[in-house]
Amino acid sequence: MERFDGRKENELRDIRIERHFTKNAQGSVLISTGQTRVICTAMIEDKIPPFLRGKKQGWVTAEYGMLPASTDTRKRRDRAGKTDGRTVEIQRLIGRSLRSIVDLNKLGERTIWIDCDVIEADGGTRTASITGAYVALYDAVKDLMAQDLLLEWPLTGFVASTSVGIYKDMPILDLCYEEDSNAMVDMNLVMTDRGEFIEVQGTGEERPFTQNEFTQLLALGQDGINQLINIQKEVLGLSGGNNE
Repeated sequence: MERFDGRKENELRDIRIERHFTKNAQGSVLISTGQTRVICTAMIEDKIPPFLRGKKQGWVTAEYGMLPASTDTRKRRDRAGKTDGRTVEIQRLIGRSLRSIVDLNKLGERTIWIDCDVIEADGGTRTASITGAYVALYDAVKDLMAQDLLLEWPLTGFVASTSVGIYKDMPILDLCYEEDSNAMVDMNLVMTDRGEFIEVQGTGEERPFTQNEFTQLLALGQDGINQLINIQKEVLGLSGGNNE
């Protein structure tokens, strides 16, 4: 089958992660997955949400947004108190995906804010945000360690995300917008480097899907996420593990 952009069914788009993309954040990257580009930053705040007071632990939370010119027709900005449902869903997904690989008890009473701003959208903005945000989070934690503000390394592993789907009756990896908008089945996966699932979001858009197709999609996604985690490690200068 000929895919929209000429890739094989099990082929990721070109992935590029540029670290230290902004000056002020403790961790920042520009991640590009094909034509999708997201700026991911991690900034540290020395306070915690009220519900954590007295628990002697930290917090990781995320905000997500799409800039007006990220799509071919201008996307209206979210207004204060009027964040749309899709935005809320995605930023919660990013936050819980990252918290799943952080020992919050080792973080101390501080919050790491993850901001993911989409500057160009061609499908997979939420998955690119998670993959890029991990690298920004890693650099922010590394900065805390360098300042002797943490006693122990709090990250327990790597996390990355990608999409899979059924397009023209063929299971495919890493859907661009054209494929995503016409997919029969659409699915997003978030996994750790240990092969553990954090999130599986799957929908039969045009038809139901079988258990065999589901198994094929999971295998495609796991292979893609393994590739993404290898890219994260390479970008961070690591041969394995997440410790210094």
